[in-house]
Amino acid sequence: MLTPWFNAMRAKDTNRLSVLRSILTEVTNLSKTKSPINKDIQLLALLRKRTAAAKTAADEFKTHQRPDLADKEELQGKILEEYLGQVEVVSEAEIRKAVEDVVERLRSGGEKVDIGAVLENLLGERGELGAKPVDRGDVARVVKEIVHKRE
Repeated sequence: MLTPWFNAMRAKDTNRLSVLRSILTEVTNLSKTKSPINKDIQLLALLRKRTAAAKTAADEFKTHQRPDLADKEELQGKILEEYLGQVEVVSEAEIRKAVEDVVERLRSGGEKVDIGAVLENLLGERGELGAKPVDRGDVARVVKEIVHKRE
């Protein structure tokens, strides 16, 4: 996170520098709480939250005829999206394959296949996706889709 900061300082890219400062400030503040950012997936959640906030702010500024501020927020949202793409997470294809494997294993074992059981087998301590950087919302969406499709 510091290398992009120094590059932005050298290039005098004030928008990128502002975004990086706000992210570093938030990470630092969270490090002093009970839930610090220790994993990439937590950073991803923070970046998504900040991106959504920037889009919401841009929409509000447009509503109130402030195109200058709306443009600034949109630019900051685009910068945040660049950093979102750099956080590595498990792809949807891998999630889908893992979900299908768990569903088949549960069915062959004679166990009841419901969303809770599949999620537990995927995201539990010994689950296939438990230790991997995965967006739990994506996993839940794929599980619901596959379980309801096979019923």
